[in-house]
Amino acid sequence: MANATAANSKEAVYFSVPWEDAYGYAQAIKAGDTIYISGQLSHDEKGNLIAPAALEPSGKPANFSMMEHQMRATYANAVKLLARFGATLDNVVEETLYVLDVDAAFAAAGKVRKDAYATERPQCASNLIGVTRLAFPEQLIEITFKAVLAGTESSRS
Repeated sequence: MANATAANSKEAVYFSVPWEDAYGYAQAIKAGDTIYISGQLSHDEKGNLIAPAALEPSGKPANFSMMEHQMRATYANAVKLLARFGATLDNVVEETLYVLDVDAAFAAAGKVRKDAYATERPQCASNLIGVTRLAFPEQLIEITFKAVLAGTESSRS
């Protein structure tokens, strides 16, 4: 679903998952030639988490073995959002990975990112940041993206 707001020339897209209304946000916004993708998680079209981490009784992840699976699903969701604006991961200029375990994420990220971007050296700035909690306890990773549509070199600053 896409909504355009003429007053501010922004176009928004949604997955129609429950937390969009609960929290009140769009999955992605296109403003001019730039696409901003909100933190993506590993979920399907209905909002079911893909490869959720098993939790300890305290509610924290018991282990981080699902990091790679969650990371792959998260990139797949970003690809779907980019496609709604006629873009691909080739248009991404910056990504930020928010993770619960930096070591587990770093171990998975090299292979997953190279597969997702289909190159040994993805041409985007990348940040990997350790955090103490994400939106859902079973999530190990969340990724945000900034993409620029072709022919817009001036906005890459």
